[in-house]
Amino acid sequence: MPCNSIKMKVKTIASGSKGNCTIVLCNKVNLIIDMGISYLALKRSLEENSLSFEQFSGILITHCHKDHIKGLSSLIKHTRLNAYIPEAMYEELKEVLPKERCIFIEDSFTIEDVSIELIHTSHDTACSVGYIVTYNNKSLVYVTDTGYINRKYLAKMTEKDIYIIESNHDEVMLMDGPYPRFLKERVISDKGHLSNKTTAKYLKKIVGKNTKHILLAHLSEKNNTEELALQAVTEELEDSKVNIIIARQHEESPMIEV
Repeated sequence: MPCNSIKMKVKTIASGSKGNCTIVLCNKVNLIIDMGISYLALKRSLEENSLSFEQFSGILITHCHKDHIKGLSSLIKHTRLNAYIPEAMYEELKEVLPKERCIFIEDSFTIEDVSIELIHTSHDTACSVGYIVTYNNKSLVYVTDTGYINRKYLAKMTEKDIYIIESNHDEVMLMDGPYPRFLKERVISDKGHLSNKTTAKYLKKIVGKNTKHILLAHLSEKNNTEELALQAVTEELEDSKVNIIIARQHEESPMIEV
C-alpha cells in the first residue's frame, strides 16, 4: 500500500471494550490512535497492509483506560515513536510512558502538513479527548468513550468527511442486561458512553454534504448488536447516502479513503 497518496486513509484495527487501535495515513504523516492491542498484533496488521512502524509519525492517546493503552509500553519500548498527549493526561500514564517520549499538545497543533484539533470528552478519567485530524482539506473526527458531546465541539465536528464515533449500547439492552446496577449507572452517566440513540441524534446534527463514511465504534458485546446500532443511525439519517459500517473488536475495517 503506497504511502505517497494525497488521500487521507483510515482503518480501525480493533474497536471495543477489549482493545482499541486505529491508523490514519496522511502521505508523509501517519498516526496511530490508541494502543489498546498488543505490539505484536499491531505489527502483524501493519505488515499485512504493507506498512511498518518506521513510516509512522507518532501515536495519539484518547485516555488512559486499559482498553486504549495496554500495548503502549511495549510500543514505546520497541519503536522510536513518541506519544502526543495533553499534559493533563501524563499523571495517569507515567508508569508506562517515559516523559522523554511525550510530546505535550495544545487544543490545536500540527504535525507537518496535518492539523489536529482536540475534542474534550466526558469520561470517568482525569483527561479524555477525541480528535479532528485534517489533511489536504479532508477531515476525520474520532470520538469514543464519552457520556455526551459538548455543543461547542459539535459545531467543530460538523460536515467532516469521516466520523469514527462511539455507538456503545442499546439503552433497553443495557438496563435489562446482566450488568450490576452501579455499572449500568456508570455507562449511562455523563461520564460513561454514548448510546445508539444519542449517537444517531448527534450524527443527524453534524453529518453534511462532505460526509462520506461513518464508522460506528466501541460497541458493547453484552449491551448492543450491530443491527441495533445501524438501525438507530440509518433511521435518523433517513435517505443519506453516507457509507455506514461497524468497527469491530476482532476484525479490521476496510481501508477508508477520502
